[in-house]
Amino acid sequence: MNSSFDAQAAVLAQGIRAVAGKLKRRMRAQGNIGDLSPSQIGVLVHLEKHGPATTSDLARAESMRPQSMGAVVAALETAGLVEGAPDAADGRKTLLSLTPACRWWIAEGRAARQDWLMRTIEARLSPEEQEQLAAALGLLDRIVGE
Repeated sequence: MNSSFDAQAAVLAQGIRAVAGKLKRRMRAQGNIGDLSPSQIGVLVHLEKHGPATTSDLARAESMRPQSMGAVVAALETAGLVEGAPDAADGRKTLLSLTPACRWWIAEGRAARQDWLMRTIEARLSPEEQEQLAAALGLLDRIVGE
């Protein structure tokens, strides 16, 4: 490989990481996630994406011990964000799901982040720059590969 391309790729990789980190922090600030830990956020994201799950399922998904996940779930239950119900297929198991209040809170946070980002793009970028951003999104999507 060409060392100038390698150096450019390294600079781009560092720049993308830095900007992505800043954007993530700004988006979190706009969405009011409160004092939730990364593990608690991971549980809420998992339940929103995949539906009800047992504590053991969540522990596997988050690469945690079931006992540690139990503490995470208990805190989320106390906060009114998740609730448990007996598993219809196996009454010995409890399926955890998001509460209606949590679903509303997630939707409100998502809407706040979307609104902030849209207003910021409109205020800080010209129409031409917005077109450049659209092209860059396509490239970033290719990098992610999804």
